[in-house]
Amino acid sequence: MTEGQKQALDQLWPHYGLNIRDGRLDPPGAFGREAPLTLEIGFGNGASLFSQAAKNPEQDYLGVEVYRTGVARLLRSAHEAGLSNLRVYCDDAVEVINQCLPDASVDTVQLYFPDPWHKKRHHKRRIVQPEFADKIARILKPGGRWLLATDWENYAEHMLDVLNTHPAFENLSADNTYVPRPEERPRTRFEERGIQRGHGVWDLAYRKK
Repeated sequence: MTEGQKQALDQLWPHYGLNIRDGRLDPPGAFGREAPLTLEIGFGNGASLFSQAAKNPEQDYLGVEVYRTGVARLLRSAHEAGLSNLRVYCDDAVEVINQCLPDASVDTVQLYFPDPWHKKRHHKRRIVQPEFADKIARILKPGGRWLLATDWENYAEHMLDVLNTHPAFENLSADNTYVPRPEERPRTRFEERGIQRGHGVWDLAYRKK
């Protein structure tokens, strides 16, 4: 981390940061209002999440990321833009969901470009598994959406296998497969570079029944 990023964490965390040790989150209390809540799991450097929060001030955004460098970048961007609709956990997403997020408290969950664990022997480490889908189903409101994207076709197929058979979710595509990129998902530089190299991107969208 750069010195500026360390300062951003130290100075801005009290305003934007949330901590697992504080237990169950009260979203209206954390944001100071009632508003639709989007949870992004693994926001990387925060560019996509910042863009959404800046464009949609009427909505609230909650990000979870373990890498402090990405958290620091997002906090600094949010501060410079004067955002008040963004809060962040710098912790493991599964632990945040288990310990902090109430039942039926989230309107939209975003999981964009998670680690594909592309070697077959590592597939069991992929975050999208039936047990994880159970957790997402618990925190989503009825009718809430789960949006996913990956640039690994095999992982996209794995996501379909897991979520198309999960009793809590309905695939929002016309043919039970993939959807066009949702308007709310900005294209990142990472994605643009992949497209220029000929990589595909697969978007999935589900609704909690």
